[in-house]
This record gives sequence, structure tokens and C-alpha cells, in this order.
Amino acid sequence: MMKLWRVNGIPIFLSGMLAHLGSWRVCAFKGELVQTRKRKSLDSPPILKVGTPPMDHASPHAMWHYAPWYGFDMSRRRKLSTPGYCIVALALANGLAMARLQNPQELTDEQRSAQKQNTNPLISSKLRLSEADLKWWREARVGMFIHWGLYAIPGEGEWAMHNKKIPADQYAKLAAQFKASKFDAKQWVEVAKSGHMKYMVLTARHHDGFALWDSPSSFQNFTSMTSAAHRDFVKEYADAARKAGMKVGIYYSPMDWRFPGYFKPHELAENAQLMKAQCYGQVRELMTNYGKIDILWYDGGWLAHQGTDADAAWLWDPIRLNTMVRKLQPKAVISPRSGWEGDFSAEEGSFESTGPIRTSPWEKCFSLGASWGYTKDSSTMPLSSVLRCLVSAVVRDGNVLINVGPDPDGAIPPGQASRIAELGRWFDRSGSSVFGTRGGPIQPIDGVCGTTYRGDLVYVHLLDWDGKKIQLPAMPSKVIAKRVLTGGDVKVDADQHHTWIFSNRDTAWPTDTIVELRLAEPVAVQPDLKR
Repeated sequence: MMKLWRVNGIPIFLSGMLAHLGSWRVCAFKGELVQTRKRKSLDSPPILKVGTPPMDHASPHAMWHYAPWYGFDMSRRRKLSTPGYCIVALALANGLAMARLQNPQELTDEQRSAQKQNTNPLISSKLRLSEADLKWWREARVGMFIHWGLYAIPGEGEWAMHNKKIPADQYAKLAAQFKASKFDAKQWVEVAKSGHMKYMVLTARHHDGFALWDSPSSFQNFTSMTSAAHRDFVKEYADAARKAGMKVGIYYSPMDWRFPGYFKPHELAENAQLMKAQCYGQVRELMTNYGKIDILWYDGGWLAHQGTDADAAWLWDPIRLNTMVRKLQPKAVISPRSGWEGDFSAEEGSFESTGPIRTSPWEKCFSLGASWGYTKDSSTMPLSSVLRCLVSAVVRDGNVLINVGPDPDGAIPPGQASRIAELGRWFDRSGSSVFGTRGGPIQPIDGVCGTTYRGDLVYVHLLDWDGKKIQLPAMPSKVIAKRVLTGGDVKVDADQHHTWIFSNRDTAWPTDTIVELRLAEPVAVQPDLKR
């Protein structure tokens, strides 16, 4: 896992330099120039998208710290002012320069890790959970990710060992400093519950090989039990989460930088097999010794920081690995990053999701801090950006996993804990439009709006709405009532082809205006959303 700001083509380049230019804006989390206020109808010509979504912002200087919004619209014959042409020209010129700078060969291993896609995974339908078994996960919608380990001590992110080229024997000495004097699993759970999270996922072991539990399979016994803390943090976490009614998730990385065979699996085959044996042994421990595990979140299945997780299936044998998992934890929801397709797909990074509703289970994960693991940069993603990432996922029928990075003592940074509590207060009013819903029935418009539904209720999410009339396709049945969850009032008109929502209110609307529409009949689950 890592943080990366990547723009292929036209980058966001004027953040912090220019003032807002009316409704023209660039989405700092989409990495493309779009005009979002003017296109209000699905019937209007599509916006020309320039570039592709970035995987994430560059650590430690998160783009969301200061980026205003800019952009331009190629979907209408609209004359740009001279400054507008200048902005476009500068964007194109800078985009070419950035494209050269962001040559794939010039990216760091950490950046390429975030970019790799789950292409051509091994397929085994007998391992996949049924839709009934996934029902709780789909309805939960929002969870809390926790990246914590020895890497919190240097405070330079979870890739510090590799990025700083710290030898394994030197890195291991950090364990003597790992006291975790403020670690309290109950406080972690309280933070998650303050944000109305329904499940949690803890990095039991990241790429550095340090295990947060008593692991007999650990190479050289590199665990929290042999650290200064002498504690089994996975047990404390799992017990606290389960007691509070949280679903328990475990993150595990098969790869381990301490093994030379990871980087040269063919040349050092015996060493690579030793790493594989550690993986199988540790996964067995995690799936055996800590009660019911609801989620197994793999990461780092690729080899030598090359290719994809599926390319490394020849070593890991993920079908065999996950067959073992299914015997031990039959109902665990498994991520796709072991080389097997998994029960859901994952999208990583603090940018807005785009495109149509996705027809298979998926999850968006992003971090509130400047990296996944703890850093000394205390900046925190603003609530407005959190909401845009969250809403853009749920209207596309996705889950959202929001990461925090506890400090070396085990305490979640105050800014991150406060942001989750702030999100919880937003859920107090708006949670019914997220939890227990499905994406649809109307296809979303990137950066503008989308819908979720449950039974006979449809929730229309309007992003940075200006109150002007917005046109949507007709609802599946007649609209018989409406209300605004986020405050205020709107007018709703409809015929057999369209639904219009508008308001005469002059004051600013929130980041996400949510209009609840009650229909005459329940919305049927879309056929292409069924598994």
C-alpha cells in the first residue's frame, strides 16, 4: 500500500496559485479536467475526459491540502476567455512535461505498487462466496483500515525500510524501541464506532515482515512478542473489535523484503520457498488462533516489485493457499491480491471513483493521512474530500475502507480521529443513504451526482450542487414523497421520461446534498448487479 499522485496526460498544476474561476474546476482526486457544474443532464453530450485517475497524491505533500478546482468543458460549444485559453494551453504543455516525468520506468517501486491492476487473476468459482454470504459486507458499506507496525517509529510511511534502503538487520533493531505505550485496542474501536464504521482491517504484517502477533512461523521470530512491547496486538485488536460488534478484518502481505529470494525468486529459489512457507504458516496461524475472521485482506502478492499479483501465482499457488483459508474460515471475505480473483476487487487512492455502476463487488480504500503508515506530517484529508471519495464509491455500488496510521505508541493521530468523528456526525443525518443501500438505480454522472437505493427509497446525491435544475432519467416508479436529508427543501417534478430536482435557495448547499425520494414501488435489484 502506498500514496501516489499520478496524472497521465494533463495534470493538476495550478493548485494554490489561481483563484476559483466560476464553475470551472479540476478534481484533485480524479486527475482529469472536467466541468462539473454546467452539465446537469444525462442527455447532454458527454464531457471529454482528459487523462486518467491518479492512484493517489504524492506523499508527503497531499494535493488536497490546498488545491482549488479548475477545468474546462469540451462537451459544449462554449467560448473560453483569453485567460481560459491560457490555462488550457498551460495545462496541455505541463501535461506533456509531466507525462515525460511520469514515465513508468521512472516511477518508484512504491508508486508502481499502487498502480498495478488485478489483471488475469486465477479463477476458482468454488472459492468465491455466494451473494448471500457477501450480504453483510455489502450492507456494511464503510470500514476502518489501520496501518501500524515498526515503520511508525521512523515516521516515514510503511515503505520506509525499502525506500530508505535500511538493511534487514538494522531495521530489526527498531523492535527494541517498539513499546506501544499508548496502544489500546478499545480506543481504536471507539474511533471506528464514532465514524459509524461497521468493520475494521488491521495490518497484521506488512512487507517489512514484522508480525503483530505471536507467530511461530515468523522467520527469525520477528514479532511483537519479541519486541519491547511483548504483546500480541492481533489478539487484543480482534477481541476488542468483536466484543464491540465490529466485523474483524486481517491484512496480510505474503511478500517479505527480508528474503533475497523475493527479489530473485528464480535465482534464489530455495530462499523464495522459505518465504512461501512463512506465508502459509502465518496465514494458518491468523485463520486459526483469533476466532472468527470476517475479512482477509491480502496485499503484496507480486514478486520483485514487477508485474501483477497474478504473475506471481506460480510461486504462491493462491488456489491452494485460499483453499486452506476456506477450510479454516469458510465465510471470510477475501481480497484479490493473492493472485486469485478474490471475493471483491479493490481500488486504491484518494481520488473520486468514476464511470458507471460496477457490476461486481468492489471496495475503495484511501488514507486520511499523507501516507498509509504513520508520518510526521500531521496533515489530514478534509471532510469535503472524504465525502466526495465516499459518495463516488457508494453510488457505484462500492464499499469504502478509510485508513488511519497510528503513531509509534499506538495512538491514532488526533486529526485523523477527529475527521472520523466528523464523518460520523455526517452519518447521523445522512447514514440512511449509505448503509444497507445498493448503487443505482440511475447511472452516476462523474463529479455531479449519483443515486443509492433501499426498498422504495432512492437517495439522490448531488455534489457541490448550486440549487439549479438538474435533470435525471425517470425513476423506476412514481415519486410519491421527498425530503432533503441534509437540510433545506427542494422541488421535484417528473414525467415518464425524466425527473427534475431544483431549488430557489440562494445560499450555498453542502458538499453532498441528499434528496430522498419515496417511490410507489420498491426498486428491484438490477439484473447486472446480481452475482
